[in-house]
Amino acid sequence: MIAIPPGVRVLVATRPVDFRRGAHGLAALAAEVLGEDPFSGTVLVFRAKRADRVKLLIWDGSGLVLVWKQLSQGSFRWPPVMDGVMRLSAVEFATLFDGLDWSRVQTTRRIPTPTKVA
Repeated sequence: MIAIPPGVRVLVATRPVDFRRGAHGLAALAAEVLGEDPFSGTVLVFRAKRADRVKLLIWDGSGLVLVWKQLSQGSFRWPPVMDGVMRLSAVEFATLFDGLDWSRVQTTRRIPTPTKVA
């Protein structure tokens, strides 16, 4: 289990990537294709063509951290394949990383800010 603090951006690259890429290859892909800074502290999530594999790329302040996970049974519930990235909350990411259906998780809704004093 990897705990992502609330407020940290989690971005999922929705197109599958070549899983032979290492940390530097995925960082270059994030910068060139996705337009994201891999050194910003954002958690970048990459999927393989096989739906049972995921790679995470995270800058921890002193270096790139690459996490690779393969489910022993079943597959990850991925967003639809399209160009670009999709943002997930920390709770949705934790659910996805555990191999569960992240789309069924309800994120905390923000309390609306009052517009005028009553």
